[in-house]
Amino acid sequence: MSEWAQRWGMWAAIGAVMGLALGFAAGWWLWPVQYTNTAPNVLRQDYHDDYVVMVATAYEVEGDLEQARERLKLLDPEEPAAPVIKLAERLLEVSGSAEDVTHLARLAWALGATTPTLTPYLEGQP
Repeated sequence: MSEWAQRWGMWAAIGAVMGLALGFAAGWWLWPVQYTNTAPNVLRQDYHDDYVVMVATAYEVEGDLEQARERLKLLDPEEPAAPVIKLAERLLEVSGSAEDVTHLARLAWALGATTPTLTPYLEGQP
């Protein structure tokens, strides 16, 4: 192989490495991806939990069960009450907010999916 071909190959390799390094630097540090208006089912678990609590709180204020059901279908289209039950029971295990558990229990009851552990939080509900 001629000296010219070796030198060209070396400069091409250096250029490729520099291009990749600059591309990663620009994509990760200078202009990283920022998600907006993301679907709730792709949220991190803590944000997912916050979303479920907000839906339950909105149901307490608005009393619109169909709107709550539609919001929860974004998390679980098959069984919208499942995320509510899971979160309420997880909050009970870690001694979470009693107010949040009450809102979640009432929403679960309205959706027709309550559990014996949530029954004490159903003040005034049959």
